[in-house]
Amino acid sequence: MGILLGLLFLAVSVPILLHLPMPEPKIPEGTPMAAFMGVMGGTGYMTFVKVLELIGGILVMIPRTRNFGLLVLGPIIVNILAFWAFIAKAVPNGLTIAAVVLAMYLIWCGRKAFAGLLNQ
Repeated sequence: MGILLGLLFLAVSVPILLHLPMPEPKIPEGTPMAAFMGVMGGTGYMTFVKVLELIGGILVMIPRTRNFGLLVLGPIIVNILAFWAFIAKAVPNGLTIAAVVLAMYLIWCGRKAFAGLLNQ
């Protein structure tokens, strides 16, 4: 499952980081989504997020570093969900749902390792 989650994040980060041609979805002008993407596009913030997605994806694919990878990808997944809920105001797409389900499964499987973060 870690390999699937890692491949998912590699598949969405590598093409953007390498400037490979990809079909871009049409974003209606004047919508909150267009404003958000317009602001974030030119700042370099999305490049930073894509680098973290790449690093997190690689870490999740390696069993020994899986939990650290989940710590890197967790806030990214929460932000993707927040984008769908508050900006797009739509049901998340299939990739987002797959990422959430896979991450939740991996967190559940490694819950004993994460328990140390919550217990003193």
